[in-house]
Amino acid sequence: MKLRKLMFVLPNLFTVTSIFCGFYAITLCSGEAEPVQLYQAALAILFAMFFDGFDGRVARLTKTQSDFGMQLDSLADVMSFGAAPALLVYKWALAPMGFWGLFISFAFMACGAMRLARFNVLAMRNPHGGGGGFFVGLPIPLAAGVLVSLIISHHVASQGEALGDGARLPVAVAVGALSLLMVSTVRYRTFKDARPSRKTALVFMVMALTGAFIAQQFHPAWVLVTYFAAYLVMGLVESAVSVRSRLASRKVGAVAAVAVAAGLDEDDDEDSEANATDDGPAFL
Repeated sequence: MKLRKLMFVLPNLFTVTSIFCGFYAITLCSGEAEPVQLYQAALAILFAMFFDGFDGRVARLTKTQSDFGMQLDSLADVMSFGAAPALLVYKWALAPMGFWGLFISFAFMACGAMRLARFNVLAMRNPHGGGGGFFVGLPIPLAAGVLVSLIISHHVASQGEALGDGARLPVAVAVGALSLLMVSTVRYRTFKDARPSRKTALVFMVMALTGAFIAQQFHPAWVLVTYFAAYLVMGLVESAVSVRSRLASRKVGAVAAVAVAAGLDEDDDEDSEANATDDGPAFL
């Protein structure tokens, strides 16, 4: 019995470690942070993503899922992938923009918190729990991963130089777009149902070859950015295709309904003409 209780602690240790990484990233960003400190903070958030990705899997493997673990995981995500990346991107690029830089950074954290609250509500309403095969909205760890990968790749590629003024506006637009994607209804795959097969092996090989090509032709630091960008584009494309198919099915259904209604009207007209023909001689 004691061993079983200790097993419930194991996934929560991964979650708490993720919280520590987020807290450490915030301490690195405080004050007059240098580019190297911002780079270290980005690495800390990347480690937080690693621990966050394993706590749920450990809970499922040990069959120790609990409501406490779900709530703790959400609080950890707000800390490590909401507050920490928002402060990091503010210090890295948006601070010179004044109020708008502060507002955009806060919007990222606020949208991430709302996205987590919506996920918890949907998980409680779902009898099987979890998000199923798709997430509704961009997951906050993936949104934070996009920002972190940009910061890491820029630091490595520029050899520790500060971000130029010309890049601040594109970064602000990217942060705003990520914030909107988190609270949107765009569906992103969870890959929970992925199993070893020829298809998954082929996808893994394509990803590996793409990463090797980018690392050789450009810079190894841009490989992580490419993977996160591919996930973003994949969700947008799949959602666009899904919306198009739903609109097409609705259009076909509407045409069929109109055709059925027109057929019924024709039948009614024929019945009326037949009744008029049958009743005609009675009035002569």
